[in-house]
Amino acid sequence: MIVLDNVTKSYMTLNGRKSVFRNMSFEIPKGKNVGLIGRNGAGKSTLMRLLSAVDLPDSGKVITRGRLSWPVGLSGGLQKNLTGRDNVKFVCRIQGIRHSRMQEKIRYVREFAEIGDYFDQPVSTYSSGMVARLAFGTSMAFDFDYYLIDEVMAVGDATFKTKSRQVFDERLKKSKLILVSHNMKLIKNMCDMVVHLDHGHAELHTNVDHGIAAYRNAGGEP
Repeated sequence: MIVLDNVTKSYMTLNGRKSVFRNMSFEIPKGKNVGLIGRNGAGKSTLMRLLSAVDLPDSGKVITRGRLSWPVGLSGGLQKNLTGRDNVKFVCRIQGIRHSRMQEKIRYVREFAEIGDYFDQPVSTYSSGMVARLAFGTSMAFDFDYYLIDEVMAVGDATFKTKSRQVFDERLKKSKLILVSHNMKLIKNMCDMVVHLDHGHAELHTNVDHGIAAYRNAGGEP
């Protein structure tokens, strides 16, 4: 179960403070794969950061039962000044993994990400594709109750995409996902319900087709 209780979130911009959400409340029931949809700028990435605790609300509470990954595809769990290796070590420490198990995780991520010697270079030197590979590989190295995914399957060549999808499908046998995507076919195939964000508000649809229709009626992509 995931609960947002009167969550308000804003950011300071050059034109003053911009409110993304104001007193937003909703509950995602346990055991559901969730599609998070909305037009560009609706707050999907912000909500993913709040759910993963990468970012915090101005006020209100985000209550989660179970372990949530960081937003895969947004690379929100990576520290840009650290190397890929040190990022994996950092996540291992957070997850309580030490010694030989940590070395296993490091080997897994290095082999999975396929970024060669860049694994020991600062993430700030990576291309966007390399960052996404590292973020996805690091997430897949750990078990979560929910994986927060932002169109990560679009990363890499055909071979890497196939490998990523196979690993991800294996993880979803035991876990659930919250998926941000503009691909409504993907949302329909992978999700049990939809959260539609529009003008700072969230509408929950247990019928995925109804949620997609609301998104399109609000000016979303056909």
